[in-house]
Amino acid sequence: MIKIYHNPRCRKSREGLEIIENSGKDFEVVKYLENPLSETELTSVMSVLDIAPIDLVRKNEAIWKSDYKGKQLSDSEIIKAMVAHPKLIERPIVINGKKAIIGRPPSQIKDIL
Repeated sequence: MIKIYHNPRCRKSREGLEIIENSGKDFEVVKYLENPLSETELTSVMSVLDIAPIDLVRKNEAIWKSDYKGKQLSDSEIIKAMVAHPKLIERPIVINGKKAIIGRPPSQIKDIL
């Protein structure tokens, strides 16, 4: 089943969700700001995306700039930061089986549907 990690307040995430809705396929919406991911879940998502933790961080978020930018952080510390501050997680993330993508731009989501 398709899974989208979604932030309803994000325009790109809403566009991504619309693409999935229009596909007619079954999907699950994970509102990760309401139900934050555990370190294990986040690590699993990054594994399917095949990216390093730093590549999933929204580096323009105020919390990143004030608390983390410019520091030498381990992958584990970056994951802990995203778990503590889910706003730092890039969105939307769409997983379809063993394929995953960060939907930026949202039109890329069509590639894995």
